[in-house]
Amino acid sequence: MTEADPDSGVDPLDALGAQEGWQVEGFAARVHYRGADDRYSIEYYAPSDCVLYWKVRGDGEVAVPVGRETVPDPLRKRVRQDLREADIDPAVEARVV
Repeated sequence: MTEADPDSGVDPLDALGAQEGWQVEGFAARVHYRGADDRYSIEYYAPSDCVLYWKVRGDGEVAVPVGRETVPDPLRKRVRQDLREADIDPAVEARVV
């Protein structure tokens, strides 16, 4: 995990949780996105410093992991921007798990 600026006193995961829509749960943060026809859940895991994308189906009770190449570019760009603003290296968004 990329360390936050020591002078800021803010943990990067907490900083991500302060971004619009993100919620922190333990060692992870999650945000939900609804596009025109698709819904996604995006998760950042601090211990492994990675991002996972889940496509949410139906009533929201079922989600399946999806590859980054299937995720709309504007959504991926937003995730990278949120990571950057939380002082987390945005390159982790592209890391293959």
